[in-house]
Amino acid sequence: MTMSSGVDSETVAEATAAFLEDHTEGDQALETVLTVDSETTTWTFDDISVDSGIFGELVSRGIVQKVDGEYQLADPETVQAVLDGDSIQTQDNTATSRSTLSFDSFNHRAVAGLVVALGVVAGARMTMFNSVFQYGYAISPANDPYYFRYWLGELVANSSGLTDYGVLARSSFTRPVSHATNWFFAELLGGSQWAVETVSIWLPIVMSVALGILIYKLAVLLTDDVRVGIASVLVLAVTPVHATYTGLGFLDHNSHQYFWLGVTLLTLGWLAVDLQNRRAEREDNRAAVMSQLRDTRTWGVAVLFGLSVAAGTHAWGGSPLLLLPLAGYIGFRVPMDLRADLPPLLTTLPIIGGLGIGSVLSILLHSSWGWHSGFVSTTPLLVFGGAIAVTLLGTLWHRQRMDPRGLIVSEGIVAVAVLFLFRQLRPQDWQRALTRADALFFREQATETASLFSPEYAIILGPIYQFGVPFYLALAVFGLVGYVIIRRYEPGWLLLGTYSGFLLILSGIQVRFAAQLAIPFSIFGGVGVVYLVSMIELARRPTLFDESASSTVTPGRDIVSSFSVPDRNKTGYLVGIGLLIFGVSLIMVPGFADQTSYSSAQASALDAIDNHTTTVDREYPANYVLSVWGENRMYNHFINGEARSYGYARSNYGDFISSTDPDGWYEQFNGRVGYVVVTAIDDESVSQESTQHQLLANLGAGGDDQEPLSRYQVLTVDSDRSAAAFAVVPGATIVGSGQSGETLNVSTMVSTDDASFSYNRTVAVGGNGRFAVTVPYAGTYRVGSERVTVSENEVVSGAQIETNNIE
Repeated sequence: MTMSSGVDSETVAEATAAFLEDHTEGDQALETVLTVDSETTTWTFDDISVDSGIFGELVSRGIVQKVDGEYQLADPETVQAVLDGDSIQTQDNTATSRSTLSFDSFNHRAVAGLVVALGVVAGARMTMFNSVFQYGYAISPANDPYYFRYWLGELVANSSGLTDYGVLARSSFTRPVSHATNWFFAELLGGSQWAVETVSIWLPIVMSVALGILIYKLAVLLTDDVRVGIASVLVLAVTPVHATYTGLGFLDHNSHQYFWLGVTLLTLGWLAVDLQNRRAEREDNRAAVMSQLRDTRTWGVAVLFGLSVAAGTHAWGGSPLLLLPLAGYIGFRVPMDLRADLPPLLTTLPIIGGLGIGSVLSILLHSSWGWHSGFVSTTPLLVFGGAIAVTLLGTLWHRQRMDPRGLIVSEGIVAVAVLFLFRQLRPQDWQRALTRADALFFREQATETASLFSPEYAIILGPIYQFGVPFYLALAVFGLVGYVIIRRYEPGWLLLGTYSGFLLILSGIQVRFAAQLAIPFSIFGGVGVVYLVSMIELARRPTLFDESASSTVTPGRDIVSSFSVPDRNKTGYLVGIGLLIFGVSLIMVPGFADQTSYSSAQASALDAIDNHTTTVDREYPANYVLSVWGENRMYNHFINGEARSYGYARSNYGDFISSTDPDGWYEQFNGRVGYVVVTAIDDESVSQESTQHQLLANLGAGGDDQEPLSRYQVLTVDSDRSAAAFAVVPGATIVGSGQSGETLNVSTMVSTDDASFSYNRTVAVGGNGRFAVTVPYAGTYRVGSERVTVSENEVVSGAQIETNNIE
């Protein structure tokens, strides 16, 4: 029968999909109704063998409508299409398909679900809110973000506005796209100090939300299931390692690098799935490929892919690493196309075209603006050349009808030969590559160099710590995908599997690559979550990997374009299973983030130093802060703005705190250091004679048979003695006369916000009847029987104060 007038096919399709989502046996009920509806114009409830509650839902959802006291399906063709998994023709005669990058086919529930998931992305990255906003400061976590904040401030200060792109050319960086993007958004917000701080704190979250949208689109593109899309975003949202490196205030190359990796995956995924769909719609493979090449959207996506290659290359220092899985994907894609009897020369043309665009842009940015090194800038060109070689080799195989497995072996031989020739012909670039590899893989930070599967965490617990439980769901789906792509033509899943496999190996070497792995793994995790929920009959089971299912959006593949809100009982079960899946992650995200955030003790030290340097009007380098190198940029960013390097702290702080003569270091500082921050060290080998102990445990007031220090003025110390800040001062020198050989007591009371103590010195009167003692605190001192008042200006300027004769 025909559809009743006024019925919207899209509305019926969404309602049918939602009904099927809510009822595991809903397809049987619909098939029963379809059978009866095809035999008669209208019918009654007694004519069908469907539960009354199910039937009531069909009517309430608009799938079945009442006509002249009886019933009929509102749009039987659409209901059948949804059951079959066909694309649905909309009113403007455009078919809904997973090969689109638009959001026009979103159901309102899907939109709401995505908004909630993106809200979780943002919320999970704001768990450190209280540690970022302390004492009136916006304190970015970790150390490296202050390097980016430094250059953002420099770029904004030296540019004349949003159109002054020349400022980017005047600055040579290792991560130029990251700096340029930060600068662009700061200028977009007005180029003020407020704009600089706003970008520094909030841009990582904005970029993470944008990445979440890319993840959603790629997941739906591959699965035709908005539930998987939303679940994938949720998995990414609560992945501890990713949430930490893209958290509030974490202005680093990470968020830029992750975003452009997402663009690369989405564009390549679109090209793969679009060809897959066209192949399913046509009997002739060449015609399918040519139809894609004639579509202007194909080349628009190819250009966007090329932009992502160029941007990703210049986004961070280790960018050539992420070109390796791209090369691997092309290397595996050509044999897959051969197996499907597709001409590689044509199927890879959009990819090669995009690579060519990316290669040219990358080299132009280096040659015109000096961005990155020459070696890194030309790595896309190497992949471009390799892609052409592999394609030509595949074309030879295709024409000769040879076994595709032999092509994979040949590609490996060619790759080894190319590397050998590169080493022989470009020894300097080869050495640079080794240097970069050494910098990436052999850094000394223990937290980054450990393996994801470290024995320290019993091998299996490391991934849970970094990813949460969804890691193992993703790992299972990853294995399933490997099985599927061996048996079927699935270029989209091949893409995701290649990147995931490569990043999984890198993470097994160093956990610092785990956040990159979280991007493709979030989609595997999303699939795993939906499968797990369907196994306990809380959702309709996806069929994308079923043996009986087609690998395209043709009959056999379910298209789930929406979902519905479950009843109270199901909601309770869903919340329970959600806590089981995500509970560990929800606990780990704040704990993981706390490792990089600054404590209230450190923020108090910053505030105390800031107040002191303002009061005494110190300027750089007299207000330089010496601290452990991992915190050094933070302190100096706020105190003097010089956060470009922590080299001085890294070279000197360790020797300073392990020495036994902190006052002797005053001369070595030679005006280079104005403040020191000493933090607790969990090390039993710290001696009581060390500067570490004298300053943090004794606050420079002496004790343990040690004399009080004369060059260090405590500004603040927390009650746990985990951090203390000191001003390095020349000290005021009290001089006077007394009886030769007499020993005098010099004392005053010192009070800070968190500690009070007596500062006591002894000084011997010399043979000439004179004495001198240097003190670091302002206040009233008792010197023998006299009282001497010392001002802060006298302490800071190194003044000499004469006393009356001491009797």
